[in-house]
Amino acid sequence: MKFELDLDKGEWFPFFKSEIQEDGEPKYFDPEPDEPCRVKLRLADSDFVESMQSKTRKEVIERVLNPKTRQMERLKDFDQTPAQRKKEREMIWDYAIMDWEGVLDVNEKVVECNLENKMLMMNVPIFARFVSRCLQMISGEAASKKEVLKGN
Repeated sequence: MKFELDLDKGEWFPFFKSEIQEDGEPKYFDPEPDEPCRVKLRLADSDFVESMQSKTRKEVIERVLNPKTRQMERLKDFDQTPAQRKKEREMIWDYAIMDWEGVLDVNEKVVECNLENKMLMMNVPIFARFVSRCLQMISGEAASKKEVLKGN
């Protein structure tokens, strides 16, 4: 079996619309044939995640008494400030969104693919749902691209 080992390659997805139904579940629509917008995405690998977490989290170890065993147990947790949580989100989305084409603002001006604009776009619900769904497809949680793009 052959595997693609270039994890930085990314994958292009044509933009598809979605909406939240009355039951709270998203519904996805087929991409419009004349829609020029597409986004290149990739999943974060373990090296990236470890590097990011080392920059945005502080490991905290606490020893607590277990009342059942009467022994001290070591609990490990991570401490993050709000600024560190924000930085972690920025790093994740900056890594996952590699590039885009055909992204325009309401004045038909091209939106550059940079960190600031990635963060702005991830606050647009329809774009955030699109990116999240595409990442699910890459990770194999969806049965197939064709099935997901049809909204099944």
